[in-house]
Amino acid sequence: MQPPAPIPDAASDVPLAVDLDGTLVRTDTLHENLLVLLKHAPWLLLLVPLWVLRGKAFFKAEVARRALLDVTSLPYNAEVLAFLREEHARGRRLVLATAADRSIADAVASHLGLFDTVVASEAGVNLSGARKLERLRQVLGTFDYAGNDAVDLALWRECRQVIVVHAPAGVLRQAQGLGRPVHRVFESPPGGVRPWVKALRVHQWAKNALVFVPVLAAHKATQGGMAPRAVLAFIAFSLCASAVYVINDLLDLASDRRHPSKSQRPFASGALPVRAGVVLAPLLLAGATALALTTLPLSFFALLAAYFVLTLAYSLRLKQVVMLDVLVLAGLYTVRIFGGALAVGVPTSSWLLMFSTFLFLSLALLKRLSEVRRLRQSNETSAHGRGYLAQDYEQLSSLGTAAGQVSVLVLALYITSKEVTALYAHPERLWLLCPVMLYWVGRIWVLAHRGLVNEDPLIFALRDRVSYVVGVVAALVLWVAT
Repeated sequence: MQPPAPIPDAASDVPLAVDLDGTLVRTDTLHENLLVLLKHAPWLLLLVPLWVLRGKAFFKAEVARRALLDVTSLPYNAEVLAFLREEHARGRRLVLATAADRSIADAVASHLGLFDTVVASEAGVNLSGARKLERLRQVLGTFDYAGNDAVDLALWRECRQVIVVHAPAGVLRQAQGLGRPVHRVFESPPGGVRPWVKALRVHQWAKNALVFVPVLAAHKATQGGMAPRAVLAFIAFSLCASAVYVINDLLDLASDRRHPSKSQRPFASGALPVRAGVVLAPLLLAGATALALTTLPLSFFALLAAYFVLTLAYSLRLKQVVMLDVLVLAGLYTVRIFGGALAVGVPTSSWLLMFSTFLFLSLALLKRLSEVRRLRQSNETSAHGRGYLAQDYEQLSSLGTAAGQVSVLVLALYITSKEVTALYAHPERLWLLCPVMLYWVGRIWVLAHRGLVNEDPLIFALRDRVSYVVGVVAALVLWVAT
């Protein structure tokens, strides 16, 4: 970061005008308003073309009036805020100068309590570029200006001192070449591929390995063409799941920003602009669709489409409904298994579906238990965007442990069924799986009560050495029984 230039005495100090979108906050409030509108009143998006025809300022005003963006949860730029608080403490006049709608700007100024004056888009005037410069000249005369975008070059060219915040390299070079003193440069945080990988939640793709379960359970992994088709199904599910993750993150920005860990997600934190997610989600979905339609059975594509619709419904509404949310989560895991069976063309075992349903219901309840435990620790009564209360802890624990035990019971019944003799030469050896599963299910629930399991038990299992040992033991049991 470039060290600041000397600042004049407070008595002779000129006002500092600060841009909002991309400067004070690491996002675009108009884009966020549109996402709020999409989530709570999607039918109003049909009016957007009519609003745009009446001018950008009218469009922003209508969206802001209907969306009611929560400005308290916006990803404010911590470095810029610290700088502004220092300037405010020494008596400098601060002005919020933005092209955002006046209602948004006033709400931000009221929330922060730092700004003496607000100039923003209103009365049909979109306050950007030359229009913002003209308004600031009328209101302030001489001023310093903090901005981040190429449109701010017009203001930097005429202001006294330039303050550049997280601007692209090209914009920074242009700002430095204007012949105006560059008072301060807030450098952009490291970018690279990491925010994109986090947005796609590549680590969650491990869940899609469930598509391989049917072909492995049927002992047909070595038959020609089955393994490659299972790999294609894995890729299709991964692309579709990532599209849903991106959509979910875009629609859950406000609640994610109130969460201690979810607030660090790329879109919630401002590491990636929300407009990037709006482009990325359709591309991922198109890739999954093309792959499923061109390489896999039509029945698999139909199931993948149903999976997308169900996950989208979960993101929009179902996750707020007590118990229905965990049933849907368990069903989504089971759908992956069923999708693997359709992709490779093997019959779906009812035993396998029953076992997976109860096991994944147990894990879904464990996920909610972890969230409710966090509520208790923070002395909160309810989870934002969820239907659970802190007092539901014991009930969730009872339901979850019971579902886990029932999954082991289904496994025991399967071992005694006639179907098992067609696949295993020594089916009696499969009984060893029951104590193995009882140990794993019991252990993960005990650890959850101790607060040692994060909010996604499957991701915990992928990082847990004991779970790998349990998996190896289970594989050995299956091998000796074959």
